[in-house]
Amino acid sequence: MPMHNFSFHFSRRHVLAACLAALPLAAVAQAFPTKPVRIVVPFGAGGVADLTARTVAQKMAEGLGQPVVIDNKPGAGGVVAGDIVAKAEPDGYTLLLMSNGTAVSANLFKTLPFDTLKDFAPVSTLGYFDLAVVAAENGRFKTMGELLAFAKANPGKLNLGTVNIGSTQNLAAELLKTSAGLDFQVVPFNGSPAVLNALRGGQIDASIEILGPMMGQISAKAVRPLAVMGDHRATVLPAVPTLAESGVAKFNVSSWNALAAPAKTPRDVVARLNREALAALNSPDVRKRLEDLNVAARGSTPEQLAELLASDTKRWGEVITQAKIPRQ
Repeated sequence: MPMHNFSFHFSRRHVLAACLAALPLAAVAQAFPTKPVRIVVPFGAGGVADLTARTVAQKMAEGLGQPVVIDNKPGAGGVVAGDIVAKAEPDGYTLLLMSNGTAVSANLFKTLPFDTLKDFAPVSTLGYFDLAVVAAENGRFKTMGELLAFAKANPGKLNLGTVNIGSTQNLAAELLKTSAGLDFQVVPFNGSPAVLNALRGGQIDASIEILGPMMGQISAKAVRPLAVMGDHRATVLPAVPTLAESGVAKFNVSSWNALAAPAKTPRDVVARLNREALAALNSPDVRKRLEDLNVAARGSTPEQLAELLASDTKRWGEVITQAKIPRQ
């Protein structure tokens, strides 16, 4: 009988000890966050991606009960920012503003200090923004159909301008060549102002640009939008067709931003960050502010973001190989 009692008390003590040992871990998960959260942004202040991050961060801070601060670390195609987050403690306090550029960089550089698909824990997409094909208002092309017909009838004669080789705009132009089965010149420039000057000066026939920053030029009748490159017409330009509607079947390219944490961040912490990101994106004031930036607020599950990153990494890798763009 005493032995039986001893065994009972021994078992109960072990159960209690196990429960007490587990308490700190549960408390940590429930307590997150207990200090400010940092989002490392691979772009300078003031751009669409930076303003998207700031808008969402401000609302997330309300839900988290802690400040969410933006840390701009531009340079090297997002590699600097990515490296900081990949090597940070996996505790949810250091996040990366990912973009489709993250997928491009995975293929554009010979070596990276991190593995794009393995060293991050996806949290959620934040928003999508359109790219558009634009021409000079007084140029030869009034519609996307006219531009495509000219390119088909005159191989190698059409000049399409973009910003730097390897940018989303530049790779979208290369993808358009292969998707439409066309032969035209993709002319890279060092920045959007140079592209716009060449377009208005007649040195190029059209260009591919992120739509938001071009809206001022479109409103001023300096440039004419011929098509948007995503799978939906742009809210701000409902009369402008998509490329798919213009004859390039299934063409769909848009820029996106998302949040990711370092790999091995606890699942409970990722889930909490995901909940707060989705709550922020569902907030009417956040949606309105993003809409003013021509960004469509759209969240996701961590799994959906992982799938998007993997598919974009594969797609842009194929485009870079096909276009024979040298790795940097």
